[in-house]
Amino acid sequence: MLKECPQTDFHAPAVLKKWPSKNNERAKDAVWPIPYSVFDGTLGECITKFLEQPLRQRHLYEIHTARQGELIPEVISAELVVEIARLRDFL
Repeated sequence: MLKECPQTDFHAPAVLKKWPSKNNERAKDAVWPIPYSVFDGTLGECITKFLEQPLRQRHLYEIHTARQGELIPEVISAELVVEIARLRDFL
């Protein structure tokens, strides 16, 4: 008996955000210590934009979207974005 795979909506609205940084680290003394919007689009587009960022800077980014079951949280960390991208490529 096959277990049904959860569906992921890569067309769902999403925002790619970046944390303020200094010397490739989160700026602890930033005036606005919250991530700011870099790109508004779909989850799939935000994943693509994220993957275009230099590897050494990806830890400064996250994607905000609507929760999709257990797989996709409202805030997707850099590490999870990479895993979701692999899943997307597999599907």
